Amino acid sequence: MPTNFTVVPVKDSSGKASERIEEDDGDENDESRENEDAAGDGVPKENSPFINNTDNDKSSSYDGTNMALFEEEMDSNPMVSSLLDKLANYTNLTQGAQEHEEADDDEGSKKKAVKSPQMGTFMGVYLPCLQNILGVILFLRLTWIVGTAGILESLAIVGLCCSCTMLTAISMSAIATNGVVPAGGSYYMISRSLGPEFGGAVGLCFYLGTTFAGSMYILGTIEILLTYIVPKAAIFVAEKKEDQGDALLNNMRVYGTCCLTLMSVVVFVGVKYVNKLALVFLACVILSILAIYAGVIKTIFEPPDFPVCMLGNRTLQNHNFDKCLKMDMVGNVTATTQLWKLFCKGPDFNATCNEYFLNNNVTQIQGIPGLTSGVISENMWSVYGPLGMLVENKKLPSVGGSDPTQDIYLPYVVNDIASFFTLLVGIYFPSVTGIMAGSNRSGDLRDAQRSIPVGTILAIFTTSVIYFTCVVLFGACIEGVLLRDKFGDSVKGNLVIGTLSWPSPWVIVIGSFFSCCGAGLQSLTGAPRLLQAIARDGIVPFLQVFGHGKANGEPTWALLLTAGICEIGILIASLDAVAPILSMFFLMCYLFVNLACAVQTLLRTPNWRPRFKYYHWALSFLGMSLCLALMFISSWYYAIVAMVIAGCIYKYIEYRGAEKEWGDGIRGLSLNAARFALIRLEEAPPHTKNWRPQCLVLLNLDSDQVVKHPRLLSFTSQLKAGKGLTIVGNVLEGTFLTKEAEAKKAEQNIKSSMTAERTKGFCHVVVSSNLRDGVSHLIQSAGLGGMKHNTVLMAWPGNWKQSNDPQSWRNFIETVRETTSAHQALLVAKNVDSFPANQERLGEGTIDVWWVVHDGGLLMLLPFLLRQHKVWRKCKMRIFTVAQMDDNSIQMKKDLQTFLYHLRLNAEVEVVEMHDNDISAFTYEKTLVMEQRSQMLKQMQLSKTEREREAQLIHDRNTASRASMNDKSEAVPDRVHMTWTKEKLFTERNRNRECNSNVAMRDLFNMKPNQTNVRRMHTAIKLNEVVVNKSQGAHLVLLNMPGPPKNRGGDENYMEFLEVLLEGLNRVLLVRGGGREVITIYS
Repeated sequence: MPTNFTVVPVKDSSGKASERIEEDDGDENDESRENEDAAGDGVPKENSPFINNTDNDKSSSYDGTNMALFEEEMDSNPMVSSLLDKLANYTNLTQGAQEHEEADDDEGSKKKAVKSPQMGTFMGVYLPCLQNILGVILFLRLTWIVGTAGILESLAIVGLCCSCTMLTAISMSAIATNGVVPAGGSYYMISRSLGPEFGGAVGLCFYLGTTFAGSMYILGTIEILLTYIVPKAAIFVAEKKEDQGDALLNNMRVYGTCCLTLMSVVVFVGVKYVNKLALVFLACVILSILAIYAGVIKTIFEPPDFPVCMLGNRTLQNHNFDKCLKMDMVGNVTATTQLWKLFCKGPDFNATCNEYFLNNNVTQIQGIPGLTSGVISENMWSVYGPLGMLVENKKLPSVGGSDPTQDIYLPYVVNDIASFFTLLVGIYFPSVTGIMAGSNRSGDLRDAQRSIPVGTILAIFTTSVIYFTCVVLFGACIEGVLLRDKFGDSVKGNLVIGTLSWPSPWVIVIGSFFSCCGAGLQSLTGAPRLLQAIARDGIVPFLQVFGHGKANGEPTWALLLTAGICEIGILIASLDAVAPILSMFFLMCYLFVNLACAVQTLLRTPNWRPRFKYYHWALSFLGMSLCLALMFISSWYYAIVAMVIAGCIYKYIEYRGAEKEWGDGIRGLSLNAARFALIRLEEAPPHTKNWRPQCLVLLNLDSDQVVKHPRLLSFTSQLKAGKGLTIVGNVLEGTFLTKEAEAKKAEQNIKSSMTAERTKGFCHVVVSSNLRDGVSHLIQSAGLGGMKHNTVLMAWPGNWKQSNDPQSWRNFIETVRETTSAHQALLVAKNVDSFPANQERLGEGTIDVWWVVHDGGLLMLLPFLLRQHKVWRKCKMRIFTVAQMDDNSIQMKKDLQTFLYHLRLNAEVEVVEMHDNDISAFTYEKTLVMEQRSQMLKQMQLSKTEREREAQLIHDRNTASRASMNDKSEAVPDRVHMTWTKEKLFTERNRNRECNSNVAMRDLFNMKPNQTNVRRMHTAIKLNEVVVNKSQGAHLVLLNMPGPPKNRGGDENYMEFLEVLLEGLNRVLLVRGGGREVITIYS
């Protein structure tokens, strides 16, 4: 046998001589490899650029020797090097138009190139959140809340609400960074995390909250306009003081309806202008806040002059008099003032006057004494009261004599509503909403997974600081009676917060006006799109009409419904009555965001891999509890109504078109629930993000029915962590009638091993006439309904070379083929007995993934699942991929890093270059030895079969001759020669066999290896060299498992290729995908 050579002619399977081995790869004949289907052809194509994609350029078809081992499945499982660019750029799809699983076949080549998003954290998340959080409540109600609740209770209110939104933001950050969040914001996150029932219910609640927020902002706009900018524009004017409240509400209704109509037209005609003006509105908010802080600083040196007129200890409305005096000197003559006329029946000194007016003096106090005045100590405590209660300063003297029935007609400042702590919580909470603004814009962000958590949490922190400091500064600078004067009647109708600002109150008035206008427009822009997203999902049938819109996608019908609901809030007309309504809906939405995060964390679903790591289920549960508490604190009856609405929507979505069947008794209900759940599971295959390995573990038992490889069960429990389905199967040869006792014993032993290895699952022992059929039956029929396995786990047949029965490794190869045909994943563990037990704790080390071909992403998912278990927790993940000669390895590494980043997987990346080297003499010789061994085994098997057949033939003839000799006379002498005939026949047969054997051996040593086998052996040797070089010290190596040959005549060569591929590696897990994507970048 030659051992030194450089050029050898090699014959391929068609018998034609190929070119020299050293020639270029392009000259090789690869026609036999083109247009070949993978084993188990018929895998349903997924709408993904990753797997089973037939749109790949034909020019990129495989041509070379380095990956010949995988060439038969290149059509369905393409090379990673050819896909990495698509994998990395897959995330740049436009967000919100369709879900990523849907195909856009209709558009085809009409698609326009989408400009990649470029917004960063500051412009894309931080500023939009600031704009949505800061708004009408800060400018119109915060001073009144501080004056009524006191500084301490106001801080408690702000602390409760800000804590609620901060905890919700932490949960939202975890969900938002668990993949790409298209348009729909919280609705998308909740519906994709908790299902369509919760998503639809909470999505509609969030829609109603956003719509009522629009009402609140419009009412705030009209309140600023009619109270502080142009009071004379009021249509309804109250002639009496007691009618002022009703007149204001009627004015709000009329002007609010007009404003709503105008804003709806603006949104309908030019929504792009609304987005362009967003920065202008935000600038107004920021300038107004800066004016407040500037005014606070100025009060230290020069407090502004805003006197408040007090009668006794009561605050007076300073609208209809100029001087805070009962009498005044006019030309050396004492005369009564305008204030006198308000409390007396005439201007004369002897006119009948109000008794309290006569008994008490009129004094003036400074409305804004300044930061150093010490007024903070007076504003620490709450001053709650009923409707109509007078706003009083208890420090001033007061002489009784008033008639409460007449006080309502006098120009006192009074409470327009009854005030108490829980009401103030409901009124204040809308000022901390708006935290979803960043997640709603994820499609426009350069790096959404980094920007959303940072921008949102930073915005909440900033606004919380603003609210906390404003509470303290308002209490430290402004007199208590002015703080409790909601509409600024005591300072001539000025906005209370405006009196504190610098350089002018008009800065706050104009800024808050435009702020409310902008927020109203944003609500009328966002709410219809949210309703459109819900309608297009089709989960609420009666809303489907609102999924339609103009040709450019603008939600026309949804805008009309939004305007109609918004009008309901405007007809309520009171800002203080509308605020608790939208608080309910926002709180319910935040509650379910926290619930979604807590559930996903506790279930530990495989797709739950948030890039934001600073979350915990306990924080989510605390946030959920806080939201629920705030709902009932704010308004228990609104909370019940909101929960009933959400519950009705939930039940409607859950049971629309579904029949309910009730059994009798608890067991009947349980069985019905299980049946219903199994039927629901079977309706459709699981979504990619919910895919987890549901394992069928094929165990081998020895002659005593004891489990051979218990570590296979340990590995299963480490992979599954008690989640999902595990079926442990075994096959006994024979018939069930004779093997029933052994089957029960085997099942008992397997269950004992499962208990010992902490494997939770079911045991299934099958008795079959042969092993191959039994395994096939298990793969086809294990499980029930939707609770079926999708992954087969088995041990590598380590002694296949030493086995006298080739059926053992043939069964293994047929199992590989059948799992592929059944579209199931396959995991083959080599040296499984050396795998760690559940009690072991692996130290610092690596789990190495060799990603050669892409067959669904299972290679990426398995290390993540293993690292959730304490055995593998300290191991780091490394991913290796192979670059060919024409590949740009630097770009491949960047693309792979990008892809892993979007998958939220932390792993080191390395690209290994494998050029098309010449096939070595060693490769040629090893292939030749392999084929010679295979041929010898075939001949030995044939010889054994012939010997058995000939022995049976001789036995039959001998038996027949003896029977004939007994029956016939012994006088026939020629019958005795039968013994000689048998020996002669035996000798003759041996001589022929030796002759044939010599010919066969001579042909065996003169044979030349098949060209395809040479190239495949070359792949196995070269790949094994780089894997051993990089990963010999790894705790576990995961490697793509090549498919078996389509021609069953090469099965023994396939086993040899795998043996060479795995040589020198300790713990190896060969992985074959099931023909579908199992990992996704989406949430």
